[in-house]
Amino acid sequence: MVSSMDRVRNWQGPAVFSYGFRPFFLGAGLWAAVSMVLWVPLLSGHIDIPTAFDPVSWHAHEFLFGYLGAVLAGFLLTAVPNWTGRLPMVGWPLVGLFVLWAVGRLAVLYGSLLSPGVVAAADLAMPVALIVAIAREIVIGKNWRNLIVLAMATALAVGNALFHWEAATGAFAAQGMGLRLGLAAGVMMIAVVGGRIVPSFTRNWLVKRAAASLPAPPMGRFDRVALVALLAALVAWVGIPESAVSGALLAIAGVLHFVRLVRWKGGSTAAEPLVLILHIGYAFVPLGAVAMAVAVLTPDGLYVADAQHLWMAGGIGIMTVAVMTRATLGHTGQALTAGKGTLLVYGLIILSVMLRFCAGSLPFDGTMLYSLSGLSWILGYVGFVLFYGPKLLRRAK
Repeated sequence: MVSSMDRVRNWQGPAVFSYGFRPFFLGAGLWAAVSMVLWVPLLSGHIDIPTAFDPVSWHAHEFLFGYLGAVLAGFLLTAVPNWTGRLPMVGWPLVGLFVLWAVGRLAVLYGSLLSPGVVAAADLAMPVALIVAIAREIVIGKNWRNLIVLAMATALAVGNALFHWEAATGAFAAQGMGLRLGLAAGVMMIAVVGGRIVPSFTRNWLVKRAAASLPAPPMGRFDRVALVALLAALVAWVGIPESAVSGALLAIAGVLHFVRLVRWKGGSTAAEPLVLILHIGYAFVPLGAVAMAVAVLTPDGLYVADAQHLWMAGGIGIMTVAVMTRATLGHTGQALTAGKGTLLVYGLIILSVMLRFCAGSLPFDGTMLYSLSGLSWILGYVGFVLFYGPKLLRRAK
């Protein structure tokens, strides 16, 4: 019987297409840097790009659906074979899926030269193909507990489709229902998947050090209550974003997820940033929820866009980097510890998030902070590509 490692070893093409995390994590890192290199001068009016989206909507779309879409593909194509016991996607099918993602990025970038339907079809081709492939593996492997992950991936794709439709009708898609649905799906992914891996990885690390106090086990009764509260808050926010009901539910969810995070003993992991960064990334789920509640309930106190960035750049940006670095080290036979290069990547991306939030929320002209935030983001992801690209491009020994 052919094993997963046999299939990986039998692929004679480029090593980058020997496992799902390799091309998509590398592509995500490159696109996070390149799209920000375009966005900073685009925001200041120094360049123009031929997208059919307005500049802010292009920026939001390419992070949420372009970057996150790639990270999600790399994660699922690597995790699902472990969940189901089935063989991973390797070689030409993986090449084809990655090409679909790259074509989607080009189609959106050059959207003004194409019809909206063509752009949407090109951009949605990869997520639809991924959902079909993952659904097949989950059904054949009878791995029903992970249908929730498939549902969230589907919600992300539906949000992307709505985003295209809103943009095509002339709406400001960066504040539309499509973006809210996609962002809600991303936040729930962190809450569900992070709720499994953060306490588990933390426990494993603390047990090796004979720690007296260990994290609460994942997915206990309190966790389920917190997840239901967050789901209710996100559903309300997607459907009635300016309602006091959604604001109140977001505040409640934020408090519950702060408590959930404290129960995972992240303060005991400072000696290993590879574990600590998972807690920092997750912290932006409750931070974003509380900030969004403030923005909804007191519109003059905080802008919605600034609160959204705590979820997007903070929660999604930091958590995805945490997962990509850890998974790359683990699947390429490296020690599970953060070196100086990894620390630099983490520090730059966290700094970018903080500068971006301050730029929009403090009572002064934040133009310089926006630029510094963009520069810090670019350097962080360039660092990821430089430090992790060689690992992703070479076969594990």
